[in-house]
Amino acid sequence: MIDNEVKKRLNDLKMEAAAELGMTQFVKENNDHYRGDVPAKLNGAQGGPVGGRMVKKMIQSEQNRMSGSNGLE
Repeated sequence: MIDNEVKKRLNDLKMEAAAELGMTQFVKENNDHYRGDVPAKLNGAQGGPVGGRMVKKMIQSEQNRMSGSNGLE
């Protein structure tokens, strides 16, 4: 189970990633309308880049943390 602090941090990361891509209009918190009639291809094109950017940022953050704490690269 994810606690509220983790949920908030992930949501903040999502909003940051969406803002970097100029895609905040596709984030659920900014656009909470029914999307069941939207084709999967379009949903993926809209949301996929945000999730991809989130993953890149999480990996970079962990690499920075690891290299800073024990010198590994």
